[in-house]
Amino acid sequence: MASREDMGSWLEGGRREDAGSGRLGLPETGSGSLARLGRRAVALVVDWAVATLIAYLVTSPASFAELNSWVTLGVFALENLLLVSTVGFTIGHRLLGMQVRTLGAPDGVAPGFVRGAVRTFLLCLVIPAVVWDGDGRGLHDRAAGTVLVRR
Repeated sequence: MASREDMGSWLEGGRREDAGSGRLGLPETGSGSLARLGRRAVALVVDWAVATLIAYLVTSPASFAELNSWVTLGVFALENLLLVSTVGFTIGHRLLGMQVRTLGAPDGVAPGFVRGAVRTFLLCLVIPAVVWDGDGRGLHDRAAGTVLVRR
């Protein structure tokens, strides 16, 4: 005979035995937990600095002040698209011990080109990346079905 808890469990979305105790089924702390804002911000600065350096070397302007910001944004977008889609992290993510993962996918599986493209496009628009949902994910990650976790 079914118990009252069994009948009402669908309201909570059911229970998974392998789910973590934290948000989104991820652990609260340590490897696999949601990456915090400070770590994400530093990784973004590292990635932007790398993109700026590459754009400077490719275009060879007289000074950094003359560097076209659209070229830098293009390099930044290309870096994000290629690296996140194929290996699951950018240079900044790797240096700070983070990885982009598809929600519900096993560890070590890269998000793929479509998810990477959606995430990169919205990240370059800036606003979706600085607006978070209740789980602490940026709207660019939510739209792509990805999550940035600690390695």
